[in-house]
Amino acid sequence: MKRILLSLLVPLCLSLCLSAYAADDLMSRANKLFKPIPTKAPSLKGNPATAAKLELGAKLFFDPRLSSSQLISCNTCHNVGLAGADLQETSTGHGWQKGPRNSPTVFNAVFDAAQFWDGRAKDLQTQAKGPVQAAVEMNSNPELVVKTLKSIPGYAPLFKAAFPRATDPITFDNMAKAIEIFEATLLTPNSPFDRFLKGDAAALNAKEKRGLRIFMDKGCAPCHAGTNVGGANYYPFGVRETPTTEIRPAGDTGRFMVTNTESDRYVFKAPSLRNVAVTQPYFHSGKVWTLHDAVTVMGSAQLGVKLKDGEVADTVAFLKTLTGRQPRLSYPLLPAGSDETPHPQLK
Repeated sequence: MKRILLSLLVPLCLSLCLSAYAADDLMSRANKLFKPIPTKAPSLKGNPATAAKLELGAKLFFDPRLSSSQLISCNTCHNVGLAGADLQETSTGHGWQKGPRNSPTVFNAVFDAAQFWDGRAKDLQTQAKGPVQAAVEMNSNPELVVKTLKSIPGYAPLFKAAFPRATDPITFDNMAKAIEIFEATLLTPNSPFDRFLKGDAAALNAKEKRGLRIFMDKGCAPCHAGTNVGGANYYPFGVRETPTTEIRPAGDTGRFMVTNTESDRYVFKAPSLRNVAVTQPYFHSGKVWTLHDAVTVMGSAQLGVKLKDGEVADTVAFLKTLTGRQPRLSYPLLPAGSDETPHPQLK
């Protein structure tokens, strides 16, 4: 009887040990490439956070009066109830114009090396100024923004509290600084993948672990690594195979439009894959609506391989583990305007 029990237990123990070793090996490899999303916003160089600045930034993020039509706020294209995105191929801006590119999520964007698909903004503060002035987006300008904010009595004490040393605290730069502080708090920690990175082997099931292994083994991780599982550098879109012109429009040459360097033609920032399962559609064109199709395109365009259906399904399962705890926010009560507040400009 003992021999029978031993003959049964030894293979079982060996199988369990091999399984545990495989899980430990996968976790060890993953921790060399990725980092969990922290629970607190990082410190921002040259823009220290304060409670007053955060309160002001939250109001400004939701205030449509930063736009000339007074209809469009930061939250319009980066909806905090929709994982910081807007579920549009390309965002709708001033006068119902359509923007040229898909609006990336603002969640965890503080960990990206730069902002926008082409990286033309070095940080969230610089990025906050762009859409306000873009004719196709909020269609305003620094002078109109400052005039509007100064005409709203309730903003004066908020700016003074946020920038107590400034003799004239209501400025376009200070608007951007406050928005940056707020956006830096829009983090999504505690995803299943983060729990796995922190040592919880059970946080991912077998299918998700296979997907993680495929993600690393096939070559996805070199472009999508770090805290944001991407967002750290720029890469050509179409390394091995040129995507269709619907997915990669010929007229959008990416970073080349910023640097005018030929090697940057059709080069884009590798997007963060955090919360990718809930921030569709995909790519800068916004023309791909399912993760299955997005993974398939990336396999052929970037890796030069045709992934098997099972590999695609497993990779998608892993990508879904990148959805973290979403910020829970209350829509702020915005200060009322005055008789001096500029009227909406709809044309």
